[in-house]
Amino acid sequence: MENVSATLTVAVPAERVFAVLADPTTHSAIDGRSRVTDGIGRIEEAADRAPLTELGQIFRMDMYHPGHPEGNYRTANKVHVLDSPRAIGWLTGTEDADGHLEFGGWFWRYDLAPLGPSETEVTLTYDWSAVPQRIREYIQFPPFGPAHLANSLHHLAELAAPRSRA
Repeated sequence: MENVSATLTVAVPAERVFAVLADPTTHSAIDGRSRVTDGIGRIEEAADRAPLTELGQIFRMDMYHPGHPEGNYRTANKVHVLDSPRAIGWLTGTEDADGHLEFGGWFWRYDLAPLGPSETEVTLTYDWSAVPQRIREYIQFPPFGPAHLANSLHHLAELAAPRSRA
């Protein structure tokens, strides 16, 4: 099995959860990794801030990883699942100076199952089944434990929760 997933039921409508996921500016807050260096890196911020609205759309994220040659780097992500408000997912890769995109064979996918008007079951899957051997020689998969996905879902739930008005 070359994927790992986690599921959480959140007290938020699927449309609201989907809207948060379709906003790249929220991804650093959703990231299940620690804001402190924990050895596996993290999302810093969205380089592209436009909402995810179409298949094939590219959005870039500024990242940090202590094991990366430059420490700070940028990923290019390609939306490959977009079924509002039920599913959203993207392939992660790189973009060279000439704009050439290359994807590593892993992807992130969120599946949303409405359980009523204000409750949604969210499943986050990280799949690395298409990663070629040449990449597996220097990156261990998965690059984090299962708790990472559960943390991401809890961060998503907090971010998507309705705010009380004081």
